[in-house]
Amino acid sequence: MVKLGGSLLGAPRLPELLRALARHASPTLLVTGGGPFADAVRDLQPTLRLSDPACHRMAILAMEQTALAFADLAPGLVPVDSLEAIAEAGAAKRVAIWRPARLALEASELPQSWELTSDSLAAWIAGESGAERLTLVKSAPPAPGSGPNQWAEAGLVDPLFPRYAARVPGPVEVMTLDDALSHFTKGSLAA
Repeated sequence: MVKLGGSLLGAPRLPELLRALARHASPTLLVTGGGPFADAVRDLQPTLRLSDPACHRMAILAMEQTALAFADLAPGLVPVDSLEAIAEAGAAKRVAIWRPARLALEASELPQSWELTSDSLAAWIAGESGAERLTLVKSAPPAPGSGPNQWAEAGLVDPLFPRYAARVPGPVEVMTLDDALSHFTKGSLAA
């Protein structure tokens, strides 16, 4: 599983990475951040006095918008919105992109606050779908030798991420877009 941070939306090499991922011949699920769509929700919350649960739902819809935008940039990506569709894409060795609204909005166990971001949602769906590994692609790299707890302390991921990352059976890593593109084109990012 590969989670692409919403902060990458303006990155010049993002379309190149999306196209490379779409051509990947092994089952991969992409998860997107909310990017500027989620930022708009954050900005509106104090002005409109929106509740955290309302903003949580709106931020998930922001992730859905980003997924649709990424799918448009790389038409080979298969949009999926259920565990069954994720499994079908994986069985067909297709690269899927998660449209999170259906599953995430129905998941009563997920906290409805800004403490839960797309990073934790990526780890959550990785656990739910049985992903073997989770790679977060972010604008900034983590400190060398650090892990989920240190990433949360440094603000690289949300405070709930370590809890959800612990449910991923394999490696959990963070890399930059350039590192992911280099790594991915060698065919080593999967699941």
